[in-house]
Amino acid sequence: MSAIASHTSGVPNGVDKKLDIVVVGGSLGGLCTGLALKSLGHAVTILERNPTALLHNQGAGIVAGGDTLTFFKRYDRCGRQLAVSSQRRQYLDKEGKIVHREDMVQNMTSWDLVYYMLRANFDGVKSPYCNVPELREGDGVAKHLHGHRVTGITEKNGRVEVAYTTNEGKEGTITADFVVGADGPSSTLRSILQPNVERKYAGYVALRGTVPEDQVSPPTLEAFSERFTFFHTRGIQILAYLIPGENGTLEPGKRLVNFVYYTNFPSKSLDDPSLELAELMTDMDGERHRITMPPGKTDPKAWEKQRQIAKECLPPQFAEIVCGTKKPFVQAITDVISTQNEFLDGKVVLIGDALAGFRPHTVASTSQAAFDAMILADMIAGKVSRKEWKRETMAYARTIQKRGVDMGNRSQFGDLPLKEHIHDRNLASRPREEEIWPEWSIADID
Repeated sequence: MSAIASHTSGVPNGVDKKLDIVVVGGSLGGLCTGLALKSLGHAVTILERNPTALLHNQGAGIVAGGDTLTFFKRYDRCGRQLAVSSQRRQYLDKEGKIVHREDMVQNMTSWDLVYYMLRANFDGVKSPYCNVPELREGDGVAKHLHGHRVTGITEKNGRVEVAYTTNEGKEGTITADFVVGADGPSSTLRSILQPNVERKYAGYVALRGTVPEDQVSPPTLEAFSERFTFFHTRGIQILAYLIPGENGTLEPGKRLVNFVYYTNFPSKSLDDPSLELAELMTDMDGERHRITMPPGKTDPKAWEKQRQIAKECLPPQFAEIVCGTKKPFVQAITDVISTQNEFLDGKVVLIGDALAGFRPHTVASTSQAAFDAMILADMIAGKVSRKEWKRETMAYARTIQKRGVDMGNRSQFGDLPLKEHIHDRNLASRPREEEIWPEWSIADID
């Protein structure tokens, strides 16, 4: 039996040797992939372009969907809880009264807790967030190299050579049997392999932030404690829920209220922004950011405008947390999707946001990363066929990416009755296992 079993493609489906694998990107998607493949005994090297050894806290809440929870059940050995539980979904009117509610259990976590749990499991990074598991017999060697920006990729003697430049300007290459692109919606690897695929601005942004739960009024805490709460009006959608607090604590009184506040900022593009968008994306030091304004960098004058709009347009509970956040950040909403997920005869694949950047409305970005990592590992181990892996990965990417575009455009640019927003939100919460992929999403997969 050869190292690549029973298929002309270079995708390693059922292997009898341990592979040298490079994962490009060291955020959540790259770490999920690295951990899953390390657990099969393969040697995994993550190349992360960020100059620091640890990615900075993104200040973001995450809805931990079914695939995320399944991933951690399968691979996590830190021995701690991941999420805060929400028991009910509800919608408020402008005065802050509940106009619709339904029982629905969901789990909410934070980007930083997920990141540090993955690092503890992948390469033994110590942090106050969790214990580092003991090394396990059979695991592959795991390396995490920060400050390595990928600059090229070529097939060479049946393997793949990845070129990079370090933070210090040193150029080098690393050769692998298999390469996974997990470097996000602005993927360098995708831009090399598919230069015509563009990341495009959707016409609105998400204003984001957190407030400690012990710093909000009792009526506001009641609106968000064990609740996933929404408000819609023309051109605006805002939602909030509780997430873990400092160092991932789940202790009541020490958690954070996390909000995501979508509001329209018309502009031709991110590269030629309107005056209003340029003002919002220019930080306190005068530097303009293209897609994300980091936490704590927002210009106070620009944020004060948003605080005043929040007071005028939002229910009082939402206005309080928007006005109360100390380190807001801004995320321009964008769309991007690759036309395919494998390259160089299957020796290179894209996963997660590098394959398809979902709008946040789908609450599926982290779940996509977790699912893609799991099914890729199962395919390499021979538990699923190459065709099934490709079909499920691509159908998920295409279907949910389109759903996010539809949801966002309806929410931000339509004038929908509340029942339509509720319908869209419930559709986005449908478990992946219950999806029936539309024919257009799988028609070209052989």
